[in-house]
Amino acid sequence: MHAIDEEVKEFWDRVAEDWEIQVGDDGDNNRLLNSDPVLWQFLGDVRGFRVLDAGCGTGYLTRKLVQNDALVTGVDISPKMLEIARRKSIEAGLNIEYHVDSCSQLKSCRDASYDTIVSNYVLMDIPDLEATIKSFNRVLKPKGTAVLVFSHPCFPQGKAIAIEPDELVLYEWSFSYFKRQKCIEKPWGHFKSEFIWFHRPLSDYWKAFKSFGFDIIDFEEPRITDDRFHLAKTERILKNSRFRPYSVAFKLQKIEEVEAKADTNK
Repeated sequence: MHAIDEEVKEFWDRVAEDWEIQVGDDGDNNRLLNSDPVLWQFLGDVRGFRVLDAGCGTGYLTRKLVQNDALVTGVDISPKMLEIARRKSIEAGLNIEYHVDSCSQLKSCRDASYDTIVSNYVLMDIPDLEATIKSFNRVLKPKGTAVLVFSHPCFPQGKAIAIEPDELVLYEWSFSYFKRQKCIEKPWGHFKSEFIWFHRPLSDYWKAFKSFGFDIIDFEEPRITDDRFHLAKTERILKNSRFRPYSVAFKLQKIEEVEAKADTNK
């Protein structure tokens, strides 16, 4: 394992218990109000599908996928996160296969073995984006799909500053938006550890998807819909969900090998 991967593994091991408090069985406010409805819309009917939850963490989404009759494998770089995921699955009476693995390698996954990959708030935490997208393509069946949700690189919440009483939101940058950057954020909420993540401009994600054999078939910047207003616990949370983009969501489809070869000859 590369040194940077080891650093990421140690970080997520360190915050695993706190992460389970944050996400629980149904996701945090952002997932519940904004991004999960888009994620499920992009996934569609998963009954009988072989689904890889890449970067599954403590497994809240993995468990929901199984409850929707998918055949699910969860992988994560953090053994501590998977300890929690396994325990929660057993408590729920669910049969889920988990592997400690890096998304940039997926050594535990065979080629062309999954109908769908879902990766929920993971790509901004991975050091090697290109290797990860290449691995996703490798383990998908021809014309398989990948649903990828990750923090919006244009509007990082760790750099958002609320200005009272006008309730403006400013985003403060200490480096060029166009520069790839390892970022370390101060602890927030109930977390006691600094957060490690990796900034990339949105165009870098788009180019990686296209370069490693995917068509982009849908894209969304999730925001709360009227039918979920009542789930917001405070007016501030509701306003943030209505007016701030927390994330982006992509639905990709693997290009068949014949088509991919034809594209390289253009």
